Amino acid sequence: MSKFKNKYRIESARRPNYDYQNVGYYFVTICTFQRQHFFGEVVNGEMVYTAVGLIAHHYFLAIPEHTKAICTIDTHQIMPNHAHGIIAIEQSVETLHCNVSTTTDPQMSAISPKAGSLSAMIRSYKSAVSYWCTQNGLEDFGWQSRFYDRIIRNERELNAIRNYILENPANWEKDRENDSGLFM
Repeated sequence: MSKFKNKYRIESARRPNYDYQNVGYYFVTICTFQRQHFFGEVVNGEMVYTAVGLIAHHYFLAIPEHTKAICTIDTHQIMPNHAHGIIAIEQSVETLHCNVSTTTDPQMSAISPKAGSLSAMIRSYKSAVSYWCTQNGLEDFGWQSRFYDRIIRNERELNAIRNYILENPANWEKDRENDSGLFM
C-alpha cells in the first residue's frame, strides 16, 4: 500500500500499465454504498425500479453522450444494489501532449481519470445519479468508492457476460449480492 500526502491509499484495481481509453469491450459492475437496495427489487425474475433505479437505468444508457470517446452500451442491467454493463469503446480520444494541467499537483494529475477513459465514464455516471438524488431529496443515496471492471478478451467471453447480465434478474434469488433486508 502506498502513501499520498503521508496517508495510506489503496492501490488502483485497474490493470497495471493498461490504457483504459483503448478500443475494446469492458464489463463493469458498480455497487451502491453498503450494497443498499436503492434501485428497486426483483419480483418474479423481473426488475421493478424505484425512481432512482429508473434514473440509474436512463443515465447508464446516456453514458455515450457524455464522453469524449466514441462508445456504445452493448448490454446493461440495473439490479437492486448494483449496475452491470458492457461498455464498448469504439474510438479512443486523441490527446494532445502539452504542459497544461488542471491541477498543480503532478501526483493528482497522474492518478486522475483521463478524458474518454472507462474510469472517467463511470465517474461521470456515478456523479450524475448522485446529483439527481441530492436534487430530489435522497441525500442518503451513495455509491461504493470503486467499481469492478473486466477487459473482455474474445467473442465467447463477450457472449457469456451478456447472458450473465441479461439473466441476472431471473437469478437474483441465488445472487450473493441479494440481501433482502437492505431494500430502501
